[in-house]
Amino acid sequence: MSIANKIGNIASGVYEQALMEEIRKSKVPHHLGIITDGNRRYARQIGISPNEGHVRGKDKLEEVLDWAMEVGIKIVTVYGFSTENFKRETDEVRFLFNLINDSLRDLLHDDRIYKNEIKVKVIGDFRGLPEYLINTINEVEKSTENFKKFRFNLAIGYGGRQEIISAVKNIASDVVNGIVKLDDINEDLFRNYLYDNTLTDPDLILRTSGEERISNFLLWQSAYSELYFSDVNWPELKKLDFLRAIYSYQSRKRRYGK
Repeated sequence: MSIANKIGNIASGVYEQALMEEIRKSKVPHHLGIITDGNRRYARQIGISPNEGHVRGKDKLEEVLDWAMEVGIKIVTVYGFSTENFKRETDEVRFLFNLINDSLRDLLHDDRIYKNEIKVKVIGDFRGLPEYLINTINEVEKSTENFKKFRFNLAIGYGGRQEIISAVKNIASDVVNGIVKLDDINEDLFRNYLYDNTLTDPDLILRTSGEERISNFLLWQSAYSELYFSDVNWPELKKLDFLRAIYSYQSRKRRYGK
């Protein structure tokens, strides 16, 4: 490593420590949503396969969850596999399902899950998922359902519009069957028909890769979420980039339309 790089790393470390100290002085997001964009773009840029890019993205997620717990965030929801992702090449979709499945199974034997009491929840429409993945999801959720210190939500087979349409259909069915009256329909009742009615709204949504859109992610829940867009691809996200997102959130005044 060159002297210039060593000096750069030292300076970055000092800045990171100073930023962490500032962050600890203010309220951090309770619920962080993450759109992990840029795995394939990263892979193209450094000359590896898209599948290897996804693997490095999975490794980065483990790091980011550690960072989130370190700063005091209590809930992280990650956009793992969208309804639009089903349109990708069959081999890539199959690889992603196996990667997600292996990652979830690894959680069953990860000491950090039990040490930090991490509750794992998967949200989405499971009808397009392979049976082995659904079985793994059920096993992981069952094994962690009583943990309360930290919550990790993974959106798989998920689309915000689809979630809303599903809720509308189920409400309409209950109206027809006399379970719900039209005058009873409000925001609180509607939330009960979402994929997970216990999920609080995200305070901050972080998206990587430089794209500035939320791409069908938590549409109902993100009505008043703060948004932060990072230029780096997801596998390249550094702790300093993450801390900058949190610090940016702390500098904003949330008015909720008032």
